[in-house]
Amino acid sequence: MKELKLTASDETLYTVLDEIKAYLQECRCPEELMTPILIAAEEVYVNIAHYAYGGKSGEAKVDIDITPDPKRCRIVFVDKGIPYNPLEKEDPDITLSADERSIGGLGIFFVKEIMDTVKYEYKDGQNILTVEKSIE
Repeated sequence: MKELKLTASDETLYTVLDEIKAYLQECRCPEELMTPILIAAEEVYVNIAHYAYGGKSGEAKVDIDITPDPKRCRIVFVDKGIPYNPLEKEDPDITLSADERSIGGLGIFFVKEIMDTVKYEYKDGQNILTVEKSIE
């Protein structure tokens, strides 16, 4: 398991992505599954950096783990920001043109489409978003 604790910001995004990629490579994750996992991680982390603390800085914790049998990548994102469950937001109507759609919600929609499991809980004053994907 790999644990990262850092200030949630655009500046630390690449640290998070590099660490996730290195851990996945170390665990022999197939290259074609690495890209969607990194896209999902980027979307979730950017949302924390931009919105969790209402424009102020705050800490983010990212735990990366590979579970055996079945072999799955699990990434847990934790912040102590404003309580917010992104899974409660209605999925955007992707049949509409970009001009017809309201702004927001597309990123978490893609995360739900890319990953096998996406779960949210608010516990002990923390937003906890867990994403999982099979890597077999």
